[in-house]
Amino acid sequence: MGVEIERKFLLSSDAWRDEVEKSLEMRQGYLSHDAQSSVRVRICNDQADINIKSTRDGIYRLEYEYPIPMADARELLNKVAHRPLVEKTRHILHVADHCWEVDEFHGENSGLVVAEIELASVEEVFQRPAWLGREISTDARYYNSNLSKLPYCYWEADA
Repeated sequence: MGVEIERKFLLSSDAWRDEVEKSLEMRQGYLSHDAQSSVRVRICNDQADINIKSTRDGIYRLEYEYPIPMADARELLNKVAHRPLVEKTRHILHVADHCWEVDEFHGENSGLVVAEIELASVEEVFQRPAWLGREISTDARYYNSNLSKLPYCYWEADA
């Protein structure tokens, strides 16, 4: 069984940009998504995968991910995936002993930037970088699957 324990945060500044080690372009679409599970196809640079996630609390999830042929991924994104697709640049950086992924969204989700950290347990302690803002781990609006249903550009100003 695959498990993902992930915490998400908004950012309080752009200071994280000075720490970026590499960046990846991602394009993904959802074949199905509801409040508790999703099936996603993603193209990241020259790799493609299909991903299945199930969650109840936003932090602890069952997750399964498998590589698929690029041609299949393109066809699924072009002909099957719900619109809009989620497009983003994922920036990778390290703080102390942890890898952080900062997702900078494009298209209808432009303006949204979210930092994520994967942990070994829900209780794991980690260093909070100075550029880290409010935690949004359990706010379903920020799930990528929900950004494909209600993109950031349509949110009210208080989001």
